[in-house]
Amino acid sequence: MPIEVSFPNLGIHFPYLPRVAFEIFGMPIYLYGLLITLGIAAGIAYAYFEAKRTGQDPEIYLDFAMYAVPICLIGLRVYYVAFSWDKYKDNLWSIFNFREGGLAIYGAIIAAVITAIVYTRLKKISFGVLADVGAPGLVLGQVIGRWGNFFNREAFGVYTDNLFALRYLESTVGEIPAVVKEKTFMVDGFSYIQVHPAFLYESLWNLVLFIFLNIYKDRKKFDGELLLIYLFGYGLGRVWIEGLRTDNLLLWGTTIAVSQLLSGIVVIVAAACIFIKRRKAS
Repeated sequence: MPIEVSFPNLGIHFPYLPRVAFEIFGMPIYLYGLLITLGIAAGIAYAYFEAKRTGQDPEIYLDFAMYAVPICLIGLRVYYVAFSWDKYKDNLWSIFNFREGGLAIYGAIIAAVITAIVYTRLKKISFGVLADVGAPGLVLGQVIGRWGNFFNREAFGVYTDNLFALRYLESTVGEIPAVVKEKTFMVDGFSYIQVHPAFLYESLWNLVLFIFLNIYKDRKKFDGELLLIYLFGYGLGRVWIEGLRTDNLLLWGTTIAVSQLLSGIVVIVAAACIFIKRRKAS
């Protein structure tokens, strides 16, 4: 039997990598969705205990999550569909079929920020305080959720033979871009692709960002600074990682990776806001 997935230069091999975690009444529960759910739960739990640590009412964050989670799930889908319209324009009902995949994290980030702005205004509480508790929880969720792409065999880059090179059995991967397919090779009579594990790079980058935010949080100069640092740090990593990926969502009528462009804008705006607000706070 062939090895389905491996990190050959690290000596890590998975003879079989499942997509389905388990079934409920005959309905498969995919590891992709399970990991996203686990990431959401971890982010909420982090915010709850961080609120308690800082003397806030943790129930506020549970209440906020009740609104934010469904809105962010819609945002995940809307962003993806908006920049993949050709896939859905002839079958609009497929937009609502989340089980077919098609989610984009920037949609959730945008939705989370908008929801937080509206929520804090209605509740007459500080947006900056809520955002600084929520931002590390959000990035923690991304650390976990990105591993769903591993089990789905997606969110990978072009060919590489670096230390972290990821090798997939070609027959287990869905749509393979031409730039990757032309680099396929045979091992023991089976065809493989070997690519940059973009999902892994992003997960590790986010883990470093999560650790930094937790080290820095008690040294912040103004409310909202942790959110801005998150946006700057995440955007900076995404500019690099998006350049490696082969499944980019493109800006309408162009060859520009929309998430890479947005990341660049986010980095510039967040850096400017941090600079201005820190000067005012000093």
